[in-house]
Amino acid sequence: MLARLDAHRPPEADRWGWRCFQLGVFVLPASALFAAMLLLVPLIQGSRRRSPWGHDRVNGVLALVAVLMLAGAALATLRSQALPSYSPSLAWVGLFNWIPLFWGFWAFQAYVADGAARRRVALALVAGTVPVVVTGLGQLWLGWQGPWQILGGAVIWHLQEGGRPQGRLSGLFDYANITAAWLSLSWPLLLAALLACGRRWRQRLAGSGWRFLVVLGLAAAQVTALYLTDSRNAWGAMLLAVPLVAGPGRWLWLLPLLLLALLPVALASLPGVPGVLQDPARALVPQSVWGRLNDLNHHSQRKLASLRITQWSVAAGLIAERPWLGWGSAAFSVIYPLRTGRWHGHPHNIAFDLAVSFGLPVALLVVGLVLWLLIRALRLGMATGPVFERAWWASALVVAVLHASDIPMYDSRLNIAGWILLAGLRCWAFRPVLPAGA
Repeated sequence: MLARLDAHRPPEADRWGWRCFQLGVFVLPASALFAAMLLLVPLIQGSRRRSPWGHDRVNGVLALVAVLMLAGAALATLRSQALPSYSPSLAWVGLFNWIPLFWGFWAFQAYVADGAARRRVALALVAGTVPVVVTGLGQLWLGWQGPWQILGGAVIWHLQEGGRPQGRLSGLFDYANITAAWLSLSWPLLLAALLACGRRWRQRLAGSGWRFLVVLGLAAAQVTALYLTDSRNAWGAMLLAVPLVAGPGRWLWLLPLLLLALLPVALASLPGVPGVLQDPARALVPQSVWGRLNDLNHHSQRKLASLRITQWSVAAGLIAERPWLGWGSAAFSVIYPLRTGRWHGHPHNIAFDLAVSFGLPVALLVVGLVLWLLIRALRLGMATGPVFERAWWASALVVAVLHASDIPMYDSRLNIAGWILLAGLRCWAFRPVLPAGA
C-alpha cells in the first residue's frame, strides 16, 4: 500500500507544479480561465513519473465512459437531420465538460495524495471563497454592480445589482444557485478549519486566538451568504455538513440539538400542521424561510413545465426513445421547449441528464462510480477520520447530493472542484493507516 501511495505522491522536485496547483485552486471561484492556466502545469506534471494509468481500474471505467460518449456524439451527428433545430457541434462541445476532467481526476491525485496535501488544498478552497462571499454581500447590502472586467474582457464578473435572480445573492457567479453550490462545497472545509482553530485556541497555542476569531468571522459571513442565496439545496447542505464534519463523537448531543432547532422550521413549513402548532412556529421562524421551504413565495409564478417532476418525466421519455447512446450533449435544451413550450437548459438531475445526452450505460457508470468512491471512502474510515478528512468526504457528498436536483457542474469552476474532491476520495484508498480522531 505504501508503495502505491508513493506512486501518487508528487516528487520533491515538483515544487512548481504544487504551487501552481494550490494557486489554481485558490483563484478557481474567481476565474476559470486563470485557474485552467495554472492547473495545466500540475495536470502535465501529475501525469509524469506515475504508476501506469491502466493500473487503476477506475481509469478503465472512465475510459469506457469516454468511448461511449464519443460514440454518442458521432451518432448524434449522423442523426442530426431527424432534429433540425439541434446543432451537431453541441454533441462534440459538450464532451469538454467530461473527458478532460477524466484526465484531471487521474493527474490531480498526485496533489491530493495524503492528508497533509488535502488539508492544504482545502484551505486554498476556503481562502478562494472569501471574494465570493464579500462580493455577494456587497452586491445585496452595498449595491455593488458590474460588469467588472480585466484583460480586455478576458475575465468578467457580471455582479448584477441586487443579485440574480433579483434579491438572491450571486456574487462572482452568474446565478444564485451556482453561488449556493460553491458555498455549499466549501462550507464543510471552512467548518473543519473552524474546528481546528478552536482546538488550537483551547490548547492556548501561540497566535491561535486571532486565527480563531478570523475563521469564526468568515464562517458567520458564509452562513449569511448561504442564507441570502435563497437556495433550499444550500440550506440543506449547510445543515448536513455540520454533524458530518463534527464527527460521530459529538452526535450524542449535536443531533438532538439540531433536531430541536429544526422542529419549529418543520412545523412552520409542512402542510397539514394544526394551526395551534403552526401559528406560533411561523411567528418564530422568518417568513422568508418557511415560505421558501414550502414554495409559498413562488408557487403562483410556477408553471407545470417549470417543475422538476415535469422535466424528469420528459427526460424519462427521451431516454426510453434512445436508451443506449442518447440524443447528444445539450439535446435536452433543444427538445424540451419543442415538447413543453418552455426552455430549460438541463433536466435538473445528473443521472437524467447523462442518460438523455449519452445513454443509460454512461449514466449508470458515472453515477455508480461516484457513489462507489463515496461509499468506499466511507467504509475505509474517511468520514470518521481527522477533521479535514471528514470535511473532504462531506464536501464530496454535498456536491453529489446537489446534483440530484440541479446540475451546478455545468459551471466549469464547480466541475473542476468536484473532480478534485473525487480525486481525493480515490487517494484515500492508497493512504497509510492514519490515527483516529480529529
